[in-house]
Amino acid sequence: MEPRISIVTLGVTDLRRSVQFYRDGLGLSLYDENTESIAFFQNRGTWLALYPREALAADVGISAYGNGFSGVTLAHNVRSKREVDELLQAAVGAGAALVKPAEDTFWGGYSGYFADPDSHLWEIAWNPHFWIE
Repeated sequence: MEPRISIVTLGVTDLRRSVQFYRDGLGLSLYDENTESIAFFQNRGTWLALYPREALAADVGISAYGNGFSGVTLAHNVRSKREVDELLQAAVGAGAALVKPAEDTFWGGYSGYFADPDSHLWEIAWNPHFWIE
């Protein structure tokens, strides 16, 4: 297998609401406005897909609903502490829930977490030791 992640797909309960959150709230670039069954956002190197949660679970062959932490977080690295604060504020303004306010980290960076409208956890981080681009 080549070392690459091509698409991250999030199961969502309300596709329209989630498209609005990611497109209008966070400013991601929607690939195609026809989003009745799935939505794709093109990013640098990876695509983000939004797909109805029940349909995604059916495709995998598992229950669509469970409890607790899923064991997965998504991360978005930015260039400064200020950008961490700005993006967390923008996400909350677009309907996200602030899970953990940004703070200095044990590894020398600065990060915080929000949950999107379907409770998918996003870390917004500045890491002075590592840049992903």
